[in-house]
Amino acid sequence: MEDTPVLPRGVRLHQDRVRGGWVLLGPEKAVALDAIGTAILSRVDGQTDLAALVADLAATYDAPEAQIAQDVQRFLVGLRARMFLTVSA
Repeated sequence: MEDTPVLPRGVRLHQDRVRGGWVLLGPEKAVALDAIGTAILSRVDGQTDLAALVADLAATYDAPEAQIAQDVQRFLVGLRARMFLTVSA
């Protein structure tokens, strides 16, 4: 898990004050985020690798790291497929 998730140019996390909550904005597209998605993406800074991100979430939420890793990977794979996320090695 040494890959580092990165929000590509033009994609950003944005607080939607009108509807409340957070959205992930990309060129001509947006995804509404729940609390879990927001917790994950708030840690995506282009420098923190996946293992550190998972460890931080597991510690913050006092949850098993293996379960967090599986959930985070599933979430990020979905975003990557929709071009909202890239990964650097």
